[in-house]
Amino acid sequence: MFDVYITKAAKYLPNEAVSNDEMENYLGLINDTASKARRIILRNNKITSRYYAVDKEGKSTHSNAELTRNAVVQLFDEKFSDQDLEVLSCGTSSPDVFAPSHAAMVHGLLKNKSVELNSSTGICCSGMNALKYGFLSVRSGNSKNAICTGSEKVSTWLSAQKYNHEIINLKNLEAQPIIAFKKDFLRWMLSDGAGAFLLENKPSGDISLKIEWMESYSYAFELETCMYAGGDKLENGEIKPWSDYKPDEWLNESVFAVKQDVKLLDEFILPKGVESMSEAMAKHNVTAEEVDYFLPHVSSNFFVEGLKNGLNEKGIVITDEKWFMNLLRVGNVGSASIYIALEELMYSGKLKKGDRILLSVPESGRFSFAYAYLTVC
Repeated sequence: MFDVYITKAAKYLPNEAVSNDEMENYLGLINDTASKARRIILRNNKITSRYYAVDKEGKSTHSNAELTRNAVVQLFDEKFSDQDLEVLSCGTSSPDVFAPSHAAMVHGLLKNKSVELNSSTGICCSGMNALKYGFLSVRSGNSKNAICTGSEKVSTWLSAQKYNHEIINLKNLEAQPIIAFKKDFLRWMLSDGAGAFLLENKPSGDISLKIEWMESYSYAFELETCMYAGGDKLENGEIKPWSDYKPDEWLNESVFAVKQDVKLLDEFILPKGVESMSEAMAKHNVTAEEVDYFLPHVSSNFFVEGLKNGLNEKGIVITDEKWFMNLLRVGNVGSASIYIALEELMYSGKLKKGDRILLSVPESGRFSFAYAYLTVC
């Protein structure tokens, strides 16, 4: 078994930062009416700026694969070129196409050489799952290096035109032409971007982060779906997939829209997060005192105090100065968020050798959680 180090990190955030007041200039107005939920949601999540890979006409400036490629190529230099790469492991919840895989599409843009590919799907944990694949590949000796990524391109999923047919259908049925909160909610939560890590079996450069361990937990065996796209939720909690709908229903019911069961989110995301993090730390005999920087991916600042309180009740008291977050400035970039946050910390000048970093990533899809523990070398 070999030690594994994150030797370089990179991020790519498209275009200029978009303020709260500018969001509907990019995403558009549904039914030519400003969202009544937008200000309430933004007041709770406290995000002040984010990035979109679209212009004000709603036209794409980058694909998801291009965002990812633009992060990956920053990892190449005279010491490690694109010809040295052995494994490319990519995670996303918003691939450009169902098939081929996201990793294959990114590799197609790199045009370097034949490499081993892995694509991780899901929601926020897909980026951590991609990282774990690279970690295990290098750790086992299967490869000497791997590049792992997390990326999202959700702006086009959230554009007003994606909901227009549903609004027209509601008007035809003489119903109130307002989309459900479970759909409108996420329009003001998500943003675009990509992050990438280079993993190697020895440290390199001025700073490297040794991956001590990674752990993942799923509660899908006991909890129903909370966040989903490409289907809709039935009264019994089951998901009816897009392939079981008629083509006109795809548009009339916005079947491909990203949706969130907010009640389930509020009930389970924090308790299951505290439970899984407590188990992961206990398994590896890590205490709160042995964490110098805590990087929690949270979808909204609304959950921060609740997470602190829940951890405190479990005896995991991580003091405020150890928390490192950039959510308010870069937005919720899903699977890329943890990459973008760690890249910022890695090159902040704050880290010193021996510092220990705990990464925490929840996923509300069907409640999954992923953790990583790093040591600065």
